[in-house]
Amino acid sequence: MSLDVYLRRRNFSRTTEPRCDIQVGERSHNGERIYIIQKHAASHLHYDLRLEKDGVLKSWAIPKEPPTIKGIKRLAIQTEDHPIEYANFEGVIPKGEYGAGKVEIWDRGTFNVEEWGDEKIIIHIHGEKLKGRYCLIRFKKQENSWLLLQNLALPKGSINKEDRLTWVLGGKLSIMMTRSNVNETGDECFGV
Repeated sequence: MSLDVYLRRRNFSRTTEPRCDIQVGERSHNGERIYIIQKHAASHLHYDLRLEKDGVLKSWAIPKEPPTIKGIKRLAIQTEDHPIEYANFEGVIPKGEYGAGKVEIWDRGTFNVEEWGDEKIIIHIHGEKLKGRYCLIRFKKQENSWLLLQNLALPKGSINKEDRLTWVLGGKLSIMMTRSNVNETGDECFGV
């Protein structure tokens, strides 16, 4: 995604949301990247997860408070990319504008990437509230729907090829995991 959708949805003569002053791909991050969660009291209260990648903030709307402990899973709907400057934005988006409502910083910090693919993202968050290894897993049949969870690590070699672990999410979704899903350190994101 580019910032075209972000720019098209906003009237900058009415909103104090940031424009794109930094050219995409311009910022140096030395391995640690911007991580931010903004509490957004729009038409429905939600939390916006933003992760720096390729000079923009990749964004997901989370309908419930983000998981701070292992075992809690949250739906995360991918939204349009935001400019890097949005990481410092707090304020009120005026009524009648896209995303109207109060935006405040809920958590902030940095993160490191372990894996960033089209179907699975594994990151290490160094925030004030969220800390540790988190996974974003894309739902197979819903393009913008992801599952956010704090990682539940397995001891190295604990699952062999014959073993299967089934997790039932909400009684509707069954996900199978095999030894081939465990990375070289022996860790795994349950739910993959």
